Amino acid sequence: MISATRLSVAIPLHNEEAGVPELLRRLGAVLDSIPGGPHEVVLVDDGSRDRTLELVQAAARRDPRLVVVALSRNFGHQAALSAALDYVSGDVVVAMDGDLQDRPEAIPTLLAKHREGFDVVYAQRVKRKESWPLRLSYFVFYRLLASLADTRLPLDSGDFALMTRQVVDQMRAAPEHNRYLRGLRSWVGFRQAGVIVERDERFAGTTNYGPLKLMKLASDGLFSFSIVPLRAAAMLGLVAILLSAAFSVYTLYAKLFLDRTPAGFTSIMLFMSFLTGVQLFFLGIIGEYIGRIYQETKRRPLYVVGSVVRQGAGMPIETHRFVTPQYTPVVPARRTGP
Repeated sequence: MISATRLSVAIPLHNEEAGVPELLRRLGAVLDSIPGGPHEVVLVDDGSRDRTLELVQAAARRDPRLVVVALSRNFGHQAALSAALDYVSGDVVVAMDGDLQDRPEAIPTLLAKHREGFDVVYAQRVKRKESWPLRLSYFVFYRLLASLADTRLPLDSGDFALMTRQVVDQMRAAPEHNRYLRGLRSWVGFRQAGVIVERDERFAGTTNYGPLKLMKLASDGLFSFSIVPLRAAAMLGLVAILLSAAFSVYTLYAKLFLDRTPAGFTSIMLFMSFLTGVQLFFLGIIGEYIGRIYQETKRRPLYVVGSVVRQGAGMPIETHRFVTPQYTPVVPARRTGP
């Protein structure tokens, strides 16, 4: 029997002013119903331009369970969620979004599954409330990525999940810059299980994930967990070589034995144009991998922290920080003997 002695909830926020009061109300009610503790909620403001930071900082001064981390600018959803995971201190951690599409009331369900002995319990989304083109895109993407990824990735599973401290520590140790946390969560292993959770619509405001950000997240997942696109380029190149060799043999045969030169200027031009487009396409794919290598070699921190507000000894404490390193390089010990 596993008991969650202390629960941390990690939530990234960006321009969620309209939904923050309801988020804190519902989340507080859920935490009040969970035994153990003291529980905590780590809220990371990802460079919001509205009053989100002001609201959560004021709430943190009233509620000792809240920890507010303000990033120096907008670093993106996955970086903000990574920052939240860096600041949690509980034995069990729940990662969720702050727009209330992830139901706080589902947390006890995740905890119940965790008590069965699972280190990771992820929410599998059903009955999504988005438009049908977006639902179709999600459906196709998750299945395409699952079929191409080197790691087994669960279908229809986002960032809403419960993880033990051991899992969180292993994810934090990964030095990746282009992070796809739901894939990284699967990669670390341990016992994992899913529970069905209905996906709600946004409580207020508009989504911060436009088409370009969704495409970037999808590309981070694909290029971080699969090299199939590179293999596809090699296979298509091999097919092109075989077809070219076959056409060359036919051309020589027709010239030497049939005394005629095969016509087909238009078809040849179309074939060359097609191959040129394919080459440029796969050069772009190779560029994606090279660009990610370049970003990793710069070794910049994933995010920069402007301030941290938490309550200690009954008094609000505000600590300013400027850089949060993501990992510490391991330097091998020098051998002194033979």
